[in-house]
Amino acid sequence: MTTGQHRAPRVVSLVPSLTEAVAATAPDLLIGVTDWCSHPAGLDVPRVGGTKNPDTARIAALAPDLVLANEEENRAPDLGALRAAGLDVLVTEIRDLDQALRELERVLVRGCRLPRPGWLDDAADAWRDVRAGAGAADARGAVVPIWRRPWMVLGRDTFAGDLLARLGVRNLYADHAERYPRVPAEELNARGADLVVLPDEPYRFTADDGPEAFPGLPSALVSGRHLTWYGPSLAAAPAVLGAALDAAR
Repeated sequence: MTTGQHRAPRVVSLVPSLTEAVAATAPDLLIGVTDWCSHPAGLDVPRVGGTKNPDTARIAALAPDLVLANEEENRAPDLGALRAAGLDVLVTEIRDLDQALRELERVLVRGCRLPRPGWLDDAADAWRDVRAGAGAADARGAVVPIWRRPWMVLGRDTFAGDLLARLGVRNLYADHAERYPRVPAEELNARGADLVVLPDEPYRFTADDGPEAFPGLPSALVSGRHLTWYGPSLAAAPAVLGAALDAAR
């Protein structure tokens, strides 16, 4: 779907991270977001269902110029239905920090036709001075659950794993064949980790729900938004995550 040469594009975002990125840059562009788009607080935009079950008919009725999606968070059949309705769908792929910064620029500058926002430069600057901890002699080995019942952890090739590596945390399942393998708690405890990293999303681990499954192992309770979201939160992420990791020593 083409847009007028001088009209700002009307955007539907199916990814909470990208919703926040657009809202922080040009909020008037958004005409539809998912039920899970929680940032910024008070975002008053029509809701179009979940990331995994969007209301494709409603999205088509909104007639957006651009739909923002992610290859991991959104399902191919839904994106196919949107394309079949004649909509322009921009699908991001984000497996590490460098790719996230490139994809954010692609979404905002090329997709939304906006100037490169200052917060994106702030995010790049914030991570530039963070040492690459992967492989360092003092890197702490960790298991990083993202779900329980069943237990699932970060595996290979993940954005969150890359951020942790840069902060000196070595994911002990980074070489697993799967990106989010299911691993029983007994095996996780027997892995020889130095700590367990417990984010508050997608599963909401808390001080009372998670650490008790890893007796004797330091637990770092971290902000899932700062660990897994790619957007304005990246600027504060090194300090926020670093403080939580240091508290688990």
